[in-house]
Amino acid sequence: VQLQASGGGPVQAGGSLRLSCTDSGRTFRRYVVGWFRQAPGKEREFVAAISWTRATDYADSVKGRFTISRDTAENTVYLQMNSLKPEDTAVYYCAADSTLIRSSWSNPTEYDYWGQGTQVTVSS
Repeated sequence: VQLQASGGGPVQAGGSLRLSCTDSGRTFRRYVVGWFRQAPGKEREFVAAISWTRATDYADSVKGRFTISRDTAENTVYLQMNSLKPEDTAVYYCAADSTLIRSSWSNPTEYDYWGQGTQVTVSS
């Protein structure tokens, strides 16, 4: 599994971005894929996750604004982020694991594979 996150950038509050997480190794089809974010001086926090059956979970802070999805044919997981707020500013990371149970999806220490981060900056 070789993950690559992309799609970050600067955006004004209220705007949208779509992040992509692609597995160049083309093996994460049956993995849980999660998005996490880390702001300066803060711990890495859970954003959203999706299973290979397309079950999803979200952090309360992004419910109703962010949508996670996956395109198996393109070996990509997306994070559509709408109604962005300045507090969404962070480096966003995607991660994958093949053995997670749902109760572990939000725990970053449970994921074996990580992509490099992509910076999202939301200005007010």
